[in-house]
Amino acid sequence: MKRRSKNSGSRFEVSPFDPERQYAVIRSSICTGEKVAGFRDRHDGHFTEVMLIRSKKDEQKFKEMYKVDTLKTEY
Repeated sequence: MKRRSKNSGSRFEVSPFDPERQYAVIRSSICTGEKVAGFRDRHDGHFTEVMLIRSKKDEQKFKEMYKVDTLKTEY
């Protein structure tokens, strides 16, 4: 499913998310501090990267897009 961003007019895809098999997580680098939001598979641990998190606004956008209340942070 493709959506158009309201601000930039750019297109982005919303990745499928199965809450039975995956949970939302932010992966944060200890060295650089870079944060990436995505989903970790509950069974095999595979991480699916969805978007770069540069601010609290980006984190909130991710939560709204996927209807997620909380995000666990992994280092």
